[in-house]
Amino acid sequence: MCLILQMGKLIRFLLLISSLFIVVAADWSILNQRKKKNNVAVGTDVLKRYCESWRINVEINNIRGFDVVPQECVRHIRKYMTSSQYKADSERALEEVTLYLTSSCCCTLEGDGKDAWIFDVDDTLISTIPYFKKHDFGGEKLNATSLEIWMKESSAPALGHTLKLFQDIKDRGFKIFLISSRRETLRSPSVDNLIKVGYHGWTSLVVLRGLEDELMEVQKYKSEARHRLIDEGYRIWGIIGDQWSSFEGLSVAKRTFKLPNSMYYI
Repeated sequence: MCLILQMGKLIRFLLLISSLFIVVAADWSILNQRKKKNNVAVGTDVLKRYCESWRINVEINNIRGFDVVPQECVRHIRKYMTSSQYKADSERALEEVTLYLTSSCCCTLEGDGKDAWIFDVDDTLISTIPYFKKHDFGGEKLNATSLEIWMKESSAPALGHTLKLFQDIKDRGFKIFLISSRRETLRSPSVDNLIKVGYHGWTSLVVLRGLEDELMEVQKYKSEARHRLIDEGYRIWGIIGDQWSSFEGLSVAKRTFKLPNSMYYI
């Protein structure tokens, strides 16, 4: 009888251990693979927090110049960039633009045609997400040749939340300039793409990097492009872009507005 009781206790103990193991395995699985750090399993929740922290620090420009998204965070970045949260974050950023436009801080237009607004192009007016869906959402090192082949297809969709604001800013009387890190050789497909998805009426053709600018850092190139506009007498009331290189350097605007993008850094 004692032996039967002992066997029963042993079976219950083994079942308990087994169920605990199943729970632990489920809780501490990372991308369906067990990984160890100092012989301690790193939990899914810990990974999510780490990857979200990494993404936020990219957005606030603490993490700079990265070549690829950390492999353990690729799924997290993919999920974010294709989620309703990305759309909501972008729309919220642009709501701040609308508040600025209607505030006392902005904008007393002189009526002389010199009140300007600057937009970046990729992932500000049009989206590169269709390209990055095929290239691991930044988990692969960026291949400029491959990206430019895709850009020449002129198939990037508009970012709807920016398109509406673009039209509003234009209707208010601002001269709109597009300053992009795309190369001059992409001018024709870039213009075709923008017009096809609804953008038109910018003051100049897209300002692109010429042969003499290709070795220049993007931040310096964009800063010098703004400086040329100011030399021509333009007052830059605002800049909207998804990269910090769109804002940094001299010849700053009165306000800048950053859209989210943690797939790449230029």
